[in-house]
Amino acid sequence: MNNIYGPVKSRRLGASLGVNVTPYKYCSFDCIYCQLKHTTKFTLERKEYIKAESIISEVAQFFKAHPEQKIDYITISGSGEPLLNSKVEIIIDGIKKLTNAPLALITNSALLYDKDIRHDILKADLILPSLDAVTQDVFDKIDRPVASPRINIENIINGLIELRREFKGKIWLEIMLVKGINDGVEYASKFKEVINRINPDKIQLNIPSRIPCEAWVKIPTLRRIKKIQSILGRNCELI
Repeated sequence: MNNIYGPVKSRRLGASLGVNVTPYKYCSFDCIYCQLKHTTKFTLERKEYIKAESIISEVAQFFKAHPEQKIDYITISGSGEPLLNSKVEIIIDGIKKLTNAPLALITNSALLYDKDIRHDILKADLILPSLDAVTQDVFDKIDRPVASPRINIENIINGLIELRREFKGKIWLEIMLVKGINDGVEYASKFKEVINRINPDKIQLNIPSRIPCEAWVKIPTLRRIKKIQSILGRNCELI
């Protein structure tokens, strides 16, 4: 099977059956911490990069071959940005007809400013969007978004706010902390202001635990991470 993998043991999602909906490293970001290395296709163009019917068929084959397999989540993520696939709504619908396992979607949030794209994912059970920065300078430094058209961090924040209003499932907001870039105490207070506006069910602090794209990327001290956690409040956890 080419487009599904696992189940794998996920720190956040338990036994997760992963679903790829884009080719390897087709993404709108080139994050400095990415364990998959550099983006090979830098794009914001949405199209059916992998056929929806092919993906749904592979999931169906998996459950037919493994009827007793315990799955905590079907997870649409994989090796690129899933919202680049223009048929993600059809993929979600098709998978949910095959299983009662909850469906999670991981996204870098770049396209959430678009109401139609947000609509495409409203039938998911859990959305895990990333927000590594709340100012443009830090966003450009850590996530290195595609240059043209320019991605504005305020549009991403507003998209997350609107998603919270529209989406009936759970939202777990992930922040990847990188030493010396987005781990300052004052910056954590800026994060807190924005997170209060987004109102996710959880904030999940992550660190580059595997070899990152850029060798110079460093992990903040545990003391600093715990300080940030205390600033962000009771719904914030370390993963």
